[in-house]
Amino acid sequence: MNVRNFFHLIKKKSFGKFRIITLSIIILLSGTCFLPSSLTQTIYQTSEKSTSIDDGQILFSPMWGLDTYLIDYKGMINHTWPSDYLPGVMVRWFGDGTILRTIRLSGGPGASGGVQKVLWDGTVVWDFRYNTDGNLSHHDIKVLPNGNVLMIAWETKKQSEAIAAGRNPDSVPISGIWPDHVIEVQPTGPTSGNIVWEWHVWDHLIQDYDSTKENYGVVADHPELVDINFGEKTYDWLHTNSIDYNEKYDQILLSICYSNEIWIIDHSTTTEEAAGHTGGNSGRGGDLLYRWGNQQTYRAGTASDQKLFLQHDATWVDEGYPGEGNILVFNNGKTRPGSRYSSVDEIIPPFQNGEYYLEDGHAYGPVNPTWSYTNTGFYAGQFSGAIRLPSGNTLITNGETGKIIEVTPQKATVWQYNVGGQVFKVDYIPAAEQPEPSVPDLDSSGSLSWTDIKPGATVTGSFQLQNIGGPNSTLNWTIDASSITWGTWTFIPESGENLAPDDGQVTVHVSVVAPDEGNSKFDGYLRVENRDDSSDYELIPVYLKTPVNTYTIPMMVHQFFMKWIHLFSEKIFHTFQYLFRY
Repeated sequence: MNVRNFFHLIKKKSFGKFRIITLSIIILLSGTCFLPSSLTQTIYQTSEKSTSIDDGQILFSPMWGLDTYLIDYKGMINHTWPSDYLPGVMVRWFGDGTILRTIRLSGGPGASGGVQKVLWDGTVVWDFRYNTDGNLSHHDIKVLPNGNVLMIAWETKKQSEAIAAGRNPDSVPISGIWPDHVIEVQPTGPTSGNIVWEWHVWDHLIQDYDSTKENYGVVADHPELVDINFGEKTYDWLHTNSIDYNEKYDQILLSICYSNEIWIIDHSTTTEEAAGHTGGNSGRGGDLLYRWGNQQTYRAGTASDQKLFLQHDATWVDEGYPGEGNILVFNNGKTRPGSRYSSVDEIIPPFQNGEYYLEDGHAYGPVNPTWSYTNTGFYAGQFSGAIRLPSGNTLITNGETGKIIEVTPQKATVWQYNVGGQVFKVDYIPAAEQPEPSVPDLDSSGSLSWTDIKPGATVTGSFQLQNIGGPNSTLNWTIDASSITWGTWTFIPESGENLAPDDGQVTVHVSVVAPDEGNSKFDGYLRVENRDDSSDYELIPVYLKTPVNTYTIPMMVHQFFMKWIHLFSEKIFHTFQYLFRY
């Protein structure tokens, strides 16, 4: 709140603005929605004040709700974007008050089929669908610096195609399998986009099951390729569930859930190079540049070497942040041997001289994470995520419980919040990128005063109102005259919608039919109110006075003069009577 708005609040004594927004939590599993409420949230902060959450904001879409929310570190909802669709399942900050939100058009949790670009006021300016011809986008998206969008998607391969590629027939459902691919979409119109780059795992397969197939080979000799027979024996063979982008090296980071590992691929290639094994900055085309988490996938280790267990959300630490270039992974731990718990693991990839180092006959390093967060009772069997903050703290989302925590490098919890339902993961908006507060602020000026008005006469007047709130805010207002029980009132206009600060003042023209009562005073207040926030209002003072009834004035004058004439005449009569007696 700026100084001008603060003194405006003092002026009109609208202390109700410093309220805690109350929303109801509606729990929906099998048909209900989870909606956040700052009143019912667990907001916790230690004396060791965070230097990052305080300045930034958090964006999220509850998995079973239609709205997207932007909150601050106090848990206050600063903005809401409505939608007609459940998320599918990620929402990203696009910049300048705009979000990019996946939408669920078909399938269960994780499935999507489309993405929408939504402005601050809720206007959908781009609605791109990718759910035809056997393709279906899912889980995560990433906005590139050029405004294009990276999307993860399934493609359909028939049972015969999977077997022809060397997959064990016993692992191929009748309906076929769904290998993953990545597309880069350039928006071109309200509902259109050009796919300007794509990468398909299907172009980078190896197998040692069927020697009659073209991609037969020694899996251990080709860690850059993907064993088509490793992973789940279902149609969703890999289940890629997150995507991130490194602008400095033009690389893409993927989380491959059912392989229990993360991959890095080269984005500097052309689409043709991405389908092969040469080209791009790496010179390796679309082959894997790096993989970590499960050495068994390329026959470089055993189950005892496995580090990731059905993980979600692999992200690079941003440049300029503590640990820049490292990778954070939310390691769900659902299949972890022994006790079941989750961890957030930070690794330092062996990146040297522009490439990821791999010693012959060994697995990709590191052997162990450089930092891990675990805690008693910290467990999420699915989804969830982790983001490094500018301060060096880490923002962790337990997607199953909807609990978000901020922890220090020493693993102390300094802030926590509960969104009130399940959430895939959240996006963090640093202070430098966040929009101005969107809260509108009603202001008015003027008064209505009329004197010596003939009873029953019509008088006119006006007053002004405006929105002095955040530059991106919109105000819906109305006039409440219910407290005034005299006169007949007309307002033009009597209400308004989507009034922005840039719209300036609105003049309300008022006409009143005065009461049919003379020698009377009438007063009161009109209440001009924010329809979405009853504590944001202004009072317009009103005064009207009618004169003494005109038909009584001559009578009063006549009676006055007649009284004095009567008294004067009596004096004259008595004087003459006295004189003539003598």
